[in-house]
Amino acid sequence: MDLPSDSRALPALYKIATLAGNSEVPRVILRSILKIIIDAVDGVSGDVSLVNPDSNQLEVELANSLGKPSDEDLSMRLGQGITGWVAFHGRAQLVPDTSQDPRYVQLREHVRCEIAAPMLTPNGQVMGVINIDGDRVGAFDQGDLDLLVQLTAEATNVMNRHWELKNLKGKARQLESLITIGQSLVTQLEPQELFNSIAYDARQITGFRACGLFLHDAESGTVRLVAYDGPKPDILPKGALAIDACLVSSAIHTRRAVEFANVQSLEFVDVNDLPREPGLRSMLATPLVIEEEIIGVLVVFTDQIHRFNNDEKRLLSALSSLGAVALQNSRLYARVFQSEATLRKNEQLTTLGLLAAEIAHEIRNPLTVLKLLFGTLKLDYAGGDPRATDARVITEKLNQLEAIVGRVLHFSKAPSDLHSRWSVTDIISDTLVLIRLKLSQSKIKLKFQPPGGAPLVNGHKGQLQQVLLNLLINATQAMPEGGIITIELIREDRSEGGEIIRIDVTDTGSGIPIEIRESIFESFLSGRPDGTGLGLAIAKRILLSHHGDIVLHESGETGTTMSIILPLVSP
Repeated sequence: MDLPSDSRALPALYKIATLAGNSEVPRVILRSILKIIIDAVDGVSGDVSLVNPDSNQLEVELANSLGKPSDEDLSMRLGQGITGWVAFHGRAQLVPDTSQDPRYVQLREHVRCEIAAPMLTPNGQVMGVINIDGDRVGAFDQGDLDLLVQLTAEATNVMNRHWELKNLKGKARQLESLITIGQSLVTQLEPQELFNSIAYDARQITGFRACGLFLHDAESGTVRLVAYDGPKPDILPKGALAIDACLVSSAIHTRRAVEFANVQSLEFVDVNDLPREPGLRSMLATPLVIEEEIIGVLVVFTDQIHRFNNDEKRLLSALSSLGAVALQNSRLYARVFQSEATLRKNEQLTTLGLLAAEIAHEIRNPLTVLKLLFGTLKLDYAGGDPRATDARVITEKLNQLEAIVGRVLHFSKAPSDLHSRWSVTDIISDTLVLIRLKLSQSKIKLKFQPPGGAPLVNGHKGQLQQVLLNLLINATQAMPEGGIITIELIREDRSEGGEIIRIDVTDTGSGIPIEIRESIFESFLSGRPDGTGLGLAIAKRILLSHHGDIVLHESGETGTTMSIILPLVSP
């Protein structure tokens, strides 16, 4: 590599090269670069102007006028003034006498001579201009201009490295935020809380002025604003809005992110989905897609005219994908809750039926005795004796009671045609789907390894699920601080009864009190204040009706194991 011929270049290049990691703030680095260049070319003042990609204006990022900052935050059109000309054409300029150059726009009274060089990216695009001033005519020559070009090129490399590093750090923070947001969203199950979280997180991670979430109803052809985060406007869109009159329809129809430069322009006066807040300017609408279905649109608004870059679009797309998954998750959990509620209702109905059967069974025996004893009394009264009517009525009512008891017992029996062959693994897996959310909320880890093959039993799937669900809920209540539930399938060959399957449900709770272990399957016995004492009693009856059984395998301070026993059937 050839060394610079100008003796002033090497020290200045070295100073500029060491600035990249000196500060997190770009202006601090640029100010140091500007001072180094002013000193190197013996200038009296200068400025650094950067091209704003949104407005396509050249904006003075910082200035140094006779040792003190001034003229900062000014802007000009590309082509305006000497600095604008350099930015527009991408070529360095030496102006020996500014008063003789028609392009010159006087901003500082002391300027008589000027040199300016473009800050060129590797692909030749102008990102800014460094301008140095002299206080006398002919203060700079071609050597000074060449030196400025060298130093500007190094300054551009330094700033590019700085911005790339800053961009990488920003993306790392965004990725970390997205992971955190994703973890947070999947735990949100209540719909409105989830909607609000998506809108809030989108605004926080982007830093834009406002964010809204619309849900899409394809069947009715409408959208509805369900969450909005930002300065409260006077009027928010209310209720279901026809898609044809909404800006978000473009994102729904094209199935991709769509941006609008200025939503305050007259062409958007009649759209229905815009919050009527004067502070909103540019808008980006990103669809939420699940399995090719557009379920909603996430929109963000800026407070000034803004051109959304690819990184911003990708970030909103990633957030929209997380939001779509969370919304779908919430819907699926709602279905699980509904299924669990249905199963609970069925369990209550079964409990009521079995309780009625138990009562009817207990009534039938004394009722039969009463009927037999009354029949043996042979109370034959004369036709006009009122007691004859009483005896007849008593006989009729005894027969009526017997019929009622018979109907209750018949109704409580599970119809045999509901019994069929079921895979034990499938019964367990389907039951775990119903209770997985409860296990997660209770901080309980489940261990279940399905065995090879598919052990089959003959029975009523709903009743067997009820038994298993009862054991799992009992195990959950035995571990209020969380723990582990293990389900294990064990085949056993019993010579007197053939092959059976044993389903062991083991928890890590504190165990069943010794004083009630022998009677846990009795009706109305419970170890909990809120228990009914019917769960295990009903489970016992269900399994006995399936030619199986349920037993307390073991219990202690380290946990309890309940075993469900069922006869296996051949495939």
